[in-house]
This record gives sequence, structure tokens and C-alpha cells, in this order.
Amino acid sequence: MDKPKVTPKDFFLWAGAMLALYISVFTFVSLLFSYIDYSFPDPLEYMDPYSSAMRASIAALIVLFPLALFLMRIIRKGIERDPSRDDVWVRRWALVLTVFVAAVAGTVDLITLINYFLGGDLSTRFVLKVIIVLLVASGFFMHFLADIRGYWTKNPRYARMVGWGAAAVVLISIVSGFFIMGSPSQVRLMRFDDTKVSDLQIIQSQVTYYWQNKQKLPVSSRDLEDPLMGFALPKDPQSGQDYGYRVTKAPYSFEVCAEFNADSRTGSTDASVAQHYGGAEAETWKHTAGQNCFERTIDPDKYPSLNPKGILTPVR
Repeated sequence: MDKPKVTPKDFFLWAGAMLALYISVFTFVSLLFSYIDYSFPDPLEYMDPYSSAMRASIAALIVLFPLALFLMRIIRKGIERDPSRDDVWVRRWALVLTVFVAAVAGTVDLITLINYFLGGDLSTRFVLKVIIVLLVASGFFMHFLADIRGYWTKNPRYARMVGWGAAAVVLISIVSGFFIMGSPSQVRLMRFDDTKVSDLQIIQSQVTYYWQNKQKLPVSSRDLEDPLMGFALPKDPQSGQDYGYRVTKAPYSFEVCAEFNADSRTGSTDASVAQHYGGAEAETWKHTAGQNCFERTIDPDKYPSLNPKGILTPVR
């Protein structure tokens, strides 16, 4: 009996399904890794306050995983109508390749685990990541090995149950992400707050530079604007108003103020390692929701005048 020929439809259905499935699995594992990193943070690693990797994984899963299920459903419906489609070479290659990749991933995973165990470098988050990779690889291996043997073709009801179960697991992982990283509107408010902190840092730097040149603090923030140097005073990105500024104790102390949407979050720029401005040895920009003012005092020994008397003489 002649083997059935592969049609362009067969090829692109299997290619699209496998590509969508592989990327979905990769992003699913990456998403779970992000959850582990969030639950067991490493003080030596930077924690992205906007959860960019987490959001990218969720976006990919929302699009690609349903696409993979949809394409696989079309393929299975086609096999039900024409059983000869079950024996096309593109199907056999796709299934065998997937089983091979899953077996390699599981083997490398176990080797890595044993290597770290022998080296005494095991940590909770590393073990959890190894377990996730092992479980996903094992699930893929058994599922597609059963497909090669025709189990799912003979038991389509069980195949649908597995599909719904996988969809439920992915859905739970996606929903969990919103509890960790917050809603899109909350992320936007965080970006506003970090922009405000960045703007206040710029204003503070300009105040220090102004003092070094004139040996006095600017009366108002408007005095900092310098068209010749191209400096324009930043404004609050939400309200469009000027940031708060006032001299608290001449000639060295001043404060800058802004209205924030929420408390500082660990890892964001406003809660970062101390920045050395205005003589502060351990300055931070931690804030609460609402109006916050940051008082700074310039240390004249640390920030000497840039125009000592007698060095520069104005031309008359």
C-alpha cells in the first residue's frame, strides 16, 4: 500500500502547531522561573520592577498556546475524517522530534541537578527550576510517545481531557502573574512614579550645580532653566504641573516634592541603592502614596565652588 502524500496543508499545519507548541512550552517554563525568582529573590540579581520578562511570557502564552491547541484540533479532526493522514511523514517526524527533544531536556536536567548536588551548590530556587523542567519534559515525552503509538487516536476523549487539563494549568499560571506584577493600570502608575523620581533627581542635580556656580540656592525652580545650555525644567508627567521646590534653610538646605501614586516597590528606581547627591551619604528615594518631599543639604566641602573668587573675572 502506498504511503499517503504530504499536502501543503499537512506540512504547514504540523509546522505551525509544533512551532506554536514549542514556544508556548518555553515561555511557560520561563514564566514559572520568573515566579520562582520572585518568591526566592537573589540579592545579587536585579529584580525588574515592571516584570518585563513575566509580561512577555504571559503575552506569548495568551496568543500561542490557544493557537497550538486550535491547530492540533484541526489536525486530529482531519485524521478522524481521513485515517491515512495519521501516517504522513511530517506527522511522524514532528512526533519523533518532540519525543527526542523532551528526552534530551530531561537527561540534561538530571545531569545538571546531580552536578550541582555533588558540588554542594544546590539552592531552593535552583531545585524548583530543575523539577519544573523535569516535569514538563517528562509530560511531553509520555504524551507524544503515546501519540506515536496511536493511543490518542484510539482514545480521542482522553486526548480532549489532556488538552483541557493543560489549558487549565496554563490559565492558572497566567492569572497568578497578575497577582504578582499587578494589573496594566498599576504598572502604568509605577512607571509614572519612577519617572517622577528621575525628574526629581535631575532637579536636585541642577540645584547642586547652580549652588556650585553662584554659591547660593535658587529662589524658585524656574531659576534653574537655562536656554543657553538647553535645560528645561521637567514637569509632572501626570498633572503637567511643576514639581515642588523650596529653600528650607539657606544657604545649603532645600527640598523637592512630588505627588506619587503608590508606595515604593523593591527593585524600582525610587527604592534603589543610595545615590550621592547634595552631600547625602545614603540618599534614597523611598516614598509613600501621596505628596512626598525630600530634603537635601549641600555639603560645601564635597561640592566646592566652580567659580572661586579671583579665578574668573567678568568682562566689562
